[in-house]
Amino acid sequence: MGNPLLDISAVVTADVLTKYGLEPNNAILAEDKHAPLYAELSARPDVTYVAGGATQNSIRVAHWLLQSPRATSYFGAIGSDAFGDTMTACCQADGVNVHYFVNASLPTGTCAVVITGNNRSLVANLSAANTYPKEHLDDKEQWAVVEKASIFYTAGFFLTVSPQSMLAVGEHAAAEGKTMCFNLSAPFLMQVPPFLEAMKNLLPLVDVCFGNETEAATLAEAMGWGTNDVTVIATKLAQCEKKTVRPRTVVFTQGAQPTVVVVADATRVWSVTEYPVLPIKPEDILDTNGAGDAFVGGFLAGLAKAVPIADCVRYANYAANVIIQKSGCTLPPKPTLS
Repeated sequence: MGNPLLDISAVVTADVLTKYGLEPNNAILAEDKHAPLYAELSARPDVTYVAGGATQNSIRVAHWLLQSPRATSYFGAIGSDAFGDTMTACCQADGVNVHYFVNASLPTGTCAVVITGNNRSLVANLSAANTYPKEHLDDKEQWAVVEKASIFYTAGFFLTVSPQSMLAVGEHAAAEGKTMCFNLSAPFLMQVPPFLEAMKNLLPLVDVCFGNETEAATLAEAMGWGTNDVTVIATKLAQCEKKTVRPRTVVFTQGAQPTVVVVADATRVWSVTEYPVLPIKPEDILDTNGAGDAFVGGFLAGLAKAVPIADCVRYANYAANVIIQKSGCTLPPKPTLS
């Protein structure tokens, strides 16, 4: 479940970041001052459009790696417009079974992807995506999809939209012994009290939690842990309250630095492992937009294949490596990973 957004992506100079008060590697929700940004990017000759949104990117990548019919499903809200039609067609073309709630009153959500060098700043205008109702999930046809699934994934961005839906799925996963996955997603979610509270309510239901080093540091500050050490933060998060007895897995990426994976429960640390990323020449990096989403998608594919964690990370690194060599979260016809 997540916020389906049409990505509007373009390479710009640093002065555009300054103009709109943006940071090079960050994700925020649009304010009134950002309204002209979408038209400005759309007018650029190098603009590209991709059916995106963090969670939708991840599920597309997972399906690409699985290469299995009807292996994945996705929930979110779109508008009744051309952008919504494009979003549906693109996601279905990638093999994902879409279950959109269509809001006829609002346009489909968009995301400005402002690229400077190897960095990107995301400015999301949720619009219709901001209106996903739990009643849609509760519908018999939709809930049947939930009952058939064994692994669930939702990003922190959805906390601003439908935390009730996230809790419902998390409770189902806990009751049925299924796997609930979650992503910290962005620092602002831990800096705004209502979003942080919603995250704290969900965390006891989370089996696998993803994030990056910046989000980890922000979480530590919000929780009063008094550390910037990514491994320590991952360990503390893994040992937070959990509703089921299974240990929690925390996966923190660090850009070009090794990924930290901690498995722990409230009583002991099961394992702490660092996994190096795949080497790549700087000149081969085209666009880091979607790299984190692709990493998660690869990891989810590994979970679906029931492979060891080391192989989940291998799938994740492969997917991220593919995506950073392409513009936006766009995929080749078939993966070459065995």
